Amino acid sequence: MKPRLRRIALILVVIVAVIAVLGPIARDYVILHIAGWMAPPVGEPQEVTWATGETPPTLAGQKRPNIVVILADDLGYNDLSFGGGGVANGAVPTPNINAIAHDGVTLAQGYAGNATCAPSRAAILTGRFATRFGFEFTPVPKEFSKVISKFRNDMGHTGPNDPPVIYHSELEDQEPPMDDMGLPTSETTIAALLKSRGYHTIHLGKWHLGSAKRFQPLSVGFDESLGFYQAASMFLPEDDPNVVNSKQDFDPIDKFIWPNLPFGVVHNDGDYFRPKAYMTDYLADEAVKAIHANAKRPFFMYLAFNAVHTPLQALKSDYDALPQIKDHRMRVYAAMVKSLDRSVGKVTAALKEQGLEDNTLVIFTTDNGGAHYIGLPDINKPYRGWKATFFEGGIHVPFFMKWPNQLPKGVSYQRAAAHVDIFSTAAAAAGAAVPTDRVYDGVNLVPFIQGKDGGHPHDALYWRSGDYSTLLAGDWKLQSAEKPKKDWLFNLKNDPTEKVDLSAKDPDKLAELKALMAVKSKEMVKPLWPSLLQAPVKIDYPMGLPAPPGAEYVYWSN
Repeated sequence: MKPRLRRIALILVVIVAVIAVLGPIARDYVILHIAGWMAPPVGEPQEVTWATGETPPTLAGQKRPNIVVILADDLGYNDLSFGGGGVANGAVPTPNINAIAHDGVTLAQGYAGNATCAPSRAAILTGRFATRFGFEFTPVPKEFSKVISKFRNDMGHTGPNDPPVIYHSELEDQEPPMDDMGLPTSETTIAALLKSRGYHTIHLGKWHLGSAKRFQPLSVGFDESLGFYQAASMFLPEDDPNVVNSKQDFDPIDKFIWPNLPFGVVHNDGDYFRPKAYMTDYLADEAVKAIHANAKRPFFMYLAFNAVHTPLQALKSDYDALPQIKDHRMRVYAAMVKSLDRSVGKVTAALKEQGLEDNTLVIFTTDNGGAHYIGLPDINKPYRGWKATFFEGGIHVPFFMKWPNQLPKGVSYQRAAAHVDIFSTAAAAAGAAVPTDRVYDGVNLVPFIQGKDGGHPHDALYWRSGDYSTLLAGDWKLQSAEKPKKDWLFNLKNDPTEKVDLSAKDPDKLAELKALMAVKSKEMVKPLWPSLLQAPVKIDYPMGLPAPPGAEYVYWSN
């Protein structure tokens, strides 16, 4: 028996024995900790050497642009100082991220692929709505869903007026093992497409599209990879002298992640090892090394930071630099934003230093809106809603593009663009034809931004999670849910912050969009695995803060 299997077998024997003696108390403790116990061990720090190479002969002289996609995690719309906002009332300027917009294009109506991380990432890498190929729900361990339902219900939900969390134990047998929840291998990633055009393809950071070998970055088109497969990671060990932590005792997700998340990364197909720095800075430093190694050949870099996803952990130096922020949790979060901006600046500075800035397409965005479960009320201001809702706060995200050789400077493009457009835009930039054997929901945005195409990039955008669906068509947005059974109809041109529900006042428009939503829904496929969990999310109130009776909510399925 392999060492890891022997270790797991021993753990299981001990678990059974302890539960037999101590009963329900031990069972709850086991549910909370078992994922961490089963996780692979993390080794000592390793030096990473990035492959170097020259421009392939077939591409010599063609001046193919480099393509860098920088993805933040759970960044709120109001977390950037761009446009006059900013975390903690503007206490943390974000000049490096802002510069991508100031020197390039702001996609003012930029939309995420989904309201949670993994389906959104699947949409980015494939150029298709993730529901077209069944990647409807975020892969999480079964134990995670149990923790969320049990502990949140035991805690009285998030307030006296909250409906319960629903856990579908009857569907457990249909749930595949966590390792088998991944991006279908039948999908073509942008990395694979660009690799076929002679690009060197690099992944750094969070993956969350499957941990079995067939789903890993090297199996789906990336030449090199440095990161982690799970949904989140520690930024430093909890007891590191250089870290400041914030734990949210009202959040069952937080209760799960602290005992279970490793502080580790995998290089290519190796074993987990500890990074030698705070995770955000570490990923940026390695991205800089990779840029230097690839300065003489066209490359595609997918840099997926885990900042500012929980656990809330900041470098002490960043935390100490923000004494004006009195609330501890806000200060930790703000310090994480500070680190993220610094890290983006390292990457853009490396491109400039290597003389690559003018002919590199840089795209910055975030996977979805800010999360309600960190308890900070203004992170998605001025929009309503959070991660895990299809209100604007969950899917209307910062979305910037810079490519000095091709795109204008300081332009704000006002028509709806989406994460699915990244695939087609990158493919066109590289001179790669998009496959014709399937429907692609994204388009090449460059001619729209340049004014060569005066139309709308999209007739309609569509999102679905279980029995909660949303359609955006022109100025009109329809959200339709079964729990609670309700429709919300908004005219975003007149009401961009979704304050005035027109579903009762405009039945004809409601019927029109319902019919179009039904057509879109029929184009999608059955989810690859069932939703075990349905959790209520208050639209206007974060977790940890009281909400009045009758406060609106949606149930999120995962």
